[in-house]
Amino acid sequence: MTIIKTNKSIIPSCDVPDLERLKVLVKETCSVKGIGAYKIGLELGLKYGIPTTVKTIRRYTKLPIIYDHQKAGNDIPELGEKFAKSVKGVNAVILFPFTGPETEKAWIKACRNAKLGVIVGGEMTHKGFSEEEGGFISNKESLKIYEIAAKEGIKDFVVPGNKPEKIRLYRAFLEARGIKPVFYSPGLITQGGNITESAKAAGKSWHAIVGRALYEAKNMNKAAKEMVRILMQ
Repeated sequence: MTIIKTNKSIIPSCDVPDLERLKVLVKETCSVKGIGAYKIGLELGLKYGIPTTVKTIRRYTKLPIIYDHQKAGNDIPELGEKFAKSVKGVNAVILFPFTGPETEKAWIKACRNAKLGVIVGGEMTHKGFSEEEGGFISNKESLKIYEIAAKEGIKDFVVPGNKPEKIRLYRAFLEARGIKPVFYSPGLITQGGNITESAKAAGKSWHAIVGRALYEAKNMNKAAKEMVRILMQ
């Protein structure tokens, strides 16, 4: 299932506090060529519900809507089906299955059965996540998450945009297994990631997820156009 039709795009991360600000963000950016999708998360999803949030976006655009549960895929395998039914209306979901292979496989299957695009992440952007930085998850476990997802037929992966060296690692790892990965990256601009550098690391198919640097911009339309310009270089 192809989630975004273009090889590269900017995805606004809609981590805004209310629907009025969501309307402004979508209205200001949806006509910009190079915007590929919109990512919604827990702030709007829990406050207003997914159906209302999706309906608000659909007033202005038919672009794909990606739901990031922050972080989905971390409960028992059986809850995958309930999760997939609960997010009806979105086009794709992001999973970060840190609780083991059985949950990862079950949630992927449940979401795909529900006709959802599935994007799998194995490493986050913040300091202190990885074991080498004092966190809980080693690079070995992150690689295993990506490998299991690839074996389940997943080609869409979240990788940290502020860690281009890790993007290169995961790209080489997946390509060595015959996968042509499509990467999605948060962690850009306000978290230190550079669009140009990360785009080069990711290769042909890469979508930049941008939050605060876009929705806090004085002119969102101008900021979106500039980000697309940099990306397409």
